[in-house]
Amino acid sequence: MKTKYIFLMIVYLMTCISYSNAEFGRKPSVGLDEQLGKKIPLNLKFVNSNGDTSTLGSLINKPTVLALVYYHCPNICTPLLNGLSETLDRMDMDAGKEYRVITISFDQYETPAIANKWKNNYLAGMKKRIPADAWLFMVGDSTSIKTLTDAVGFYFERDSVEDFIHPSTILVLSPKGVISRYLFGTTFLPFDLKMALIEASEGKSSPTINKVLQFCFDYDKKGKTYVFNFNRVAGGILLLFVIVFLSILLVKGRKNNIAGQKK
Repeated sequence: MKTKYIFLMIVYLMTCISYSNAEFGRKPSVGLDEQLGKKIPLNLKFVNSNGDTSTLGSLINKPTVLALVYYHCPNICTPLLNGLSETLDRMDMDAGKEYRVITISFDQYETPAIANKWKNNYLAGMKKRIPADAWLFMVGDSTSIKTLTDAVGFYFERDSVEDFIHPSTILVLSPKGVISRYLFGTTFLPFDLKMALIEASEGKSSPTINKVLQFCFDYDKKGKTYVFNFNRVAGGILLLFVIVFLSILLVKGRKNNIAGQKK
């Protein structure tokens, strides 16, 4: 009877965990859901800073860094692109030959003229000469933007007429358009980006600790930052402790039953 009770408790707790995992696994309204190893839709069309339209497939023919931003962003986008340009300056790889960078605005209302202004500013400010076709700044329509951002797990919301709430990351894609790596934040070590590009050229996909971070942190829309989810983490630890404890009781109960039968 005691063993049956313990078994029912374990089943109940496992059900709770399954429900918790289902909640955790839902797509976030704002944030990032890694899609490592998935291929992005290469038939999507975007417009470059010169007003020319191209498919992603025609551009991604070598390891590619993809940065999703919006050009009039007052917050995180500029530091992200600043950090990326500084890393490219310090990295001992040839842009255009060994890799390409594509920056795409997820604001459907931004124009090629705005993209051209940003491109000129960044290329002019770099110490290392980057060929014009090695770092592209692009815009697109709402359908192409949503299809691409959904495919890479990049979720954002419009916060006001002009502003968005969104994650801060760059992606590294293989020459075939497969997602190989996510690099988070606004500063990137040259070694990390170089290794990510090398792995992408070999068709490898490398996981990050983002899944753990997603479980431990929630995105605060008001503060526009990630905050530690104490209740979720504490609940997870408590459930684990209870399962271990009940498992020990179950094992001991079986041993006692066996000993009693021998007597």
